[in-house]
Amino acid sequence: MTIKHHQTQFPLNSSEYHGNHSTPLISKTIGQYLTDIASEYPENLAVVVHHQNIRWTYRQYCEQIDALATGLIKLGIQPGDRVGIWSPNNIEWCLTQFATAKIGAIMVCINPAYRPEELAYALGNVGCRAVICADKFKSSDYLQMLNELLPELAGSKIGELQSTALPELDYVIRMGSETSPGMLNFNDLLQSVSAEDKHTLAYIGESLTPNDAINIQFTSGTTGSPKGATLSHHNILNNAYLVADAMGLSQTDKLCIPVPLYHCFGMVLGSLASVIHASAAIYPGESFDPITTLQVVAKERCTALHGVPTMFIALLEHPQFSSFDLSSLRTGIMAGATCPEEVMRRVQDLMYMKEVLIGYGQTECSPLNHITEIDSPIEKQVLTVGRALPHTEVKIINEFGEVLPIGQPGEVCSRGYCVMQGYWNDPVKTAATIDSAGWLHSGDIGQMDELGYVQIVGRIKDMIIRGGENIYPREIEEKLYTHKDVQDAAVFGVQSDKYGEEVCAWIKVRANAAITEDDIRHFLTEKFAYFKVPRYIKFVDQYPMTVTGKIQKFKMRELMYQELYQAIN
Repeated sequence: MTIKHHQTQFPLNSSEYHGNHSTPLISKTIGQYLTDIASEYPENLAVVVHHQNIRWTYRQYCEQIDALATGLIKLGIQPGDRVGIWSPNNIEWCLTQFATAKIGAIMVCINPAYRPEELAYALGNVGCRAVICADKFKSSDYLQMLNELLPELAGSKIGELQSTALPELDYVIRMGSETSPGMLNFNDLLQSVSAEDKHTLAYIGESLTPNDAINIQFTSGTTGSPKGATLSHHNILNNAYLVADAMGLSQTDKLCIPVPLYHCFGMVLGSLASVIHASAAIYPGESFDPITTLQVVAKERCTALHGVPTMFIALLEHPQFSSFDLSSLRTGIMAGATCPEEVMRRVQDLMYMKEVLIGYGQTECSPLNHITEIDSPIEKQVLTVGRALPHTEVKIINEFGEVLPIGQPGEVCSRGYCVMQGYWNDPVKTAATIDSAGWLHSGDIGQMDELGYVQIVGRIKDMIIRGGENIYPREIEEKLYTHKDVQDAAVFGVQSDKYGEEVCAWIKVRANAAITEDDIRHFLTEKFAYFKVPRYIKFVDQYPMTVTGKIQKFKMRELMYQELYQAIN
C-alpha cells in the first residue's frame, strides 16, 4: 500500500490530519537494530529487574539474548514458528522478546491473568509450537493449569508432546529452578554460544526482513473470542522509535516500566522504546505495586515513568508518597484509559513530570497513533490525546465513511506504517476492521480541532476499559448464557473513580431458580481472568428496550450509576 503524505496546513478545514513525515522510518529488523545499539553503547546500562537483582549492560544483555536464541534454535524453533509467553514481568520475558525477534520466531503474548479456557484458545488459535511460562503468579498456578489442559504432558518425553487439546504444541518451557515432568527449564535453554552458533544467528538474521510478522497480541472482539493482531518488526520498532523521540529519550535516561509486558504498552512503549536510544529499562516488580514503584524510581533516579491513570492515582494517593524524592522524573506516558484532567495536572506538578505525554491508540496500531507533545499548550496536554504520530494519517468519519467537519464527533480511523498486518488467519475479521483503502477503523468516537488535536468522547462498541484492560461485554454474556439458571444477560461498564470503569451485569434468571451473586462470580472466576468478572451484579425482571426490541445499555448504565451514587450518599 502506498501512502501519500503532504504537509498539513493549519487551520484544518476538515477532520483529517497527516502526521509529520520528515523523519525517515527505520528499515531494520529488531535484531539488527539491537545489535547496532549494543555495538555502539556496550557498557551502557540496558536493563534492571529489581525483584530479580538483575543489572545488565547492553553487552551483557545481548550475550543472554543470544544464549536464549541459540537454545531455541537447537530445539528446532524456526522463523515463523509461534512461541507463546505466559508470565508476569521478569527478565525471562525480556529475553524471550528479543531472542524470538533475532531468530524470526513470532512471540505470542498471553495475558498473565488468563484461565485454562482462554489459554487454550490463544495457543490453539495461532498454533504455538512452544510456550514459555512462569510457575505461578498471584493466585494463578500456571503449571497446574497447563497440566489440567495437557493431561498427556507429565508422561511425555521432552519435545514429543502429543496433545489432543493443542496438537501443534511441542514444548512447554517453565521458569524457576524446580523441574516438572514433560517440561524444559528456561535456564537450560541458555546455551553457551560458540563461533558456529554466532554464524547461525547471523545467517538467520540476514534472512529476515522488517516486514516479517514478529508478534501476535490478543485483543478481544465483539464476537466474544480474542483476535490475534499480527505485528511486524516494522510496525513495532518504528512505533517505539517515534514514541521514544516524542519523549526525548537519550542514552542517559532510565525508564521505569511497572506496566505489564504482555501488552503493547510495556513491550513496545517500554522495553523496545528503551533500546531506541540506548536508554535503560527499569522493572520494579512482577506487577504494579505503588510502594515498590516509588522506591525504585527514587533509588534508580529514573527519568521516565509509564502507567495507566489508575497507577498514577495509586502513587499519588499512597500514604508514603511525600517521603520519596521523585525529582529525577521528567517524562513518561500515560495511556490505556481516559486520563482525568486533575490527575494529569497532579502528575506534572507533584511528580515533576512536566513532559509527561498522553498516548492513544489500539493494539492494531502497534499501539499508538496519537500522542501529545512536550511543548504543546497545557490545555492540549490534559484535554486531548494529542495529534497523529509521524507517518500516520488520521481522519474522523460519519457512519457513511465521509470525513466530518472540524469539531464534529465521529469514528477515529488511522492509516500508515503502524497498522497491523491483520488478525492471524482471519481475513474476514481483518476486512471488517481495515477497509480496502487501508484505513483502520477504531470503533472509538473522537472529535478533531482545527490544529489536528483529537479528543476521545466515547466508543461505538460497548467495550469496557477497566484500569487499562479492554473488556468486551459479549464475551462475558456468551459465557453467562451457558449457566443453567441464567435466562438472559446484559453486561456493560459503569463509571469508577479508581478504574475508569467497572464491569456490571444485569441478569434475568430462569423461573424457580435459586441463584446468588456469589454463584455467578464463582462461575465466571473459573472461566475468566479476574478483571472480566463483574464487580456489580443485579438480578432483574426486564431491561429497558427500544420499540424494536433492542436493549438500551446506555439507560441501564444511567440507572446503575444513580443506584450506586445513592448507595454511596
